[in-house]
Amino acid sequence: MKKRKAAVFLWFDTEAEAAAEFYAATFPGSHVDQVIRFPGDTPSGPAGSVQVVEMTLMGLPYALLNAGPHVRPNDAYSLQVHTDDQAETDRLWNAIVGNGGEEIMCGWCKDRWGFRWQITPRVLMEALSHPDAAASARAQNAMMEMRKIDIAVIEAALRDEQLT
Repeated sequence: MKKRKAAVFLWFDTEAEAAAEFYAATFPGSHVDQVIRFPGDTPSGPAGSVQVVEMTLMGLPYALLNAGPHVRPNDAYSLQVHTDDQAETDRLWNAIVGNGGEEIMCGWCKDRWGFRWQITPRVLMEALSHPDAAASARAQNAMMEMRKIDIAVIEAALRDEQLT
C-alpha cells in the first residue's frame, strides 16, 4: 500500500468500519484500503475491535477513527460532491438520506453518523458564478428554496422561467 503524506481524519464513536463500507459502496472512486485494530483494551474499544479504517474516498485519502462519543461531527466540516446530472444527484442524495440520514437545505444532507454532505450539481456551481448577476441571483434564490437540488429548476431560473 502506498504511504500517505496526509489524510482527512473523521472521528466516529464505534462505526468507522460501517461508515467506510457505506462510503466505498456509494461513491465512485472509493474503497477501503486498510483496517487497523486495537492491539489491547482501550477506553475507545476492546482488543481486536476496529481502531482506524484507512480508505480512499472519491480518490482522496481518509482515515476514519473509532474514538468514542467525545467528539461529534458538526457544521464546521462537510464533504462536497460534484455531480454531473440529476440521476447522479438523486442517487447520492437518496443513498445518504435513505441510510438513516437527514435532509438539510440547499443541497446539504447529513449521513447517519452526523457528517454533512453537499451533493452539488456542477450546473449549480456554474449558475452561481454566472456572469449575468441577475441570472446568478435567480439561481441562488431557487437553490435557497430546495433541499435536494433540482437541476431543471436551476436551469429555468437562469433563463428566468418558472417551472410548473
